[in-house]
Amino acid sequence: MPARGFGRIIRDVGWLLVPAACLLALMVALGYLLTDVLPSTAFGKWDAEVPRRLVEYRQQEGISESKIITTLSETLTIIALTTLAALVFRWKFGRWRESLVVIYAVVGETSIFMATTLFIDRSRPSVPPLDEAPPTSSFPSGHTAAAVCFYGSIAAIVLWHSRYRWIKVAAVVVCAAVPLLIAGSRIYRGMHYPSDVLAGGLLGVIWLTIVVVYVRTHDADDSRTAAVDADRRATALGDGRPTE
Repeated sequence: MPARGFGRIIRDVGWLLVPAACLLALMVALGYLLTDVLPSTAFGKWDAEVPRRLVEYRQQEGISESKIITTLSETLTIIALTTLAALVFRWKFGRWRESLVVIYAVVGETSIFMATTLFIDRSRPSVPPLDEAPPTSSFPSGHTAAAVCFYGSIAAIVLWHSRYRWIKVAAVVVCAAVPLLIAGSRIYRGMHYPSDVLAGGLLGVIWLTIVVVYVRTHDADDSRTAAVDADRRATALGDGRPTE
């Protein structure tokens, strides 16, 4: 990527810092409600009871389906998939625009998640965990947020470029199902409360929306014509047609 490209990345980061800070404030406020206000309420009691009730349904030996599912959003998995997706999109479309959607979504979500855990220190559910607990707070679920941002960004790019309805539907179904399954597996394995994964999903959805809208409205050359030409070229590449 040339120096001019790095300049655009710095510009993008500057623009995205403000909504990121606002989203961080929202997550900290939600974390405060869950840890200091709601525990004694009916919702708080339900939230704490769900992981305990799921213990009796666990598969205690071997590699369970829930372990395989949660691996789809492990840190190393997301790093590898993000790198691969960024390289494939750069090769496929001949530009960095789509790759940056994936990178900004995943890196931004991770930054907001980590910053939130500095302010909110929530203990893991009081059940035997099936995974080794990371040193971060239980709130929010980083696995869920990362899954929403990565798999959701893939679906967004498919919707952006594909002309075939069945491909769009398949992308949305698969990329929506994976984060939902991951969220359920994190509760099932005793790593999070339901409210943790709900907050992680909210974090992922809001941040992914911000990134997609921002990148689509800030084209690579800061000109409407350049954005239109780039989209035409990307569509042509996606359909396998040569460009002029």
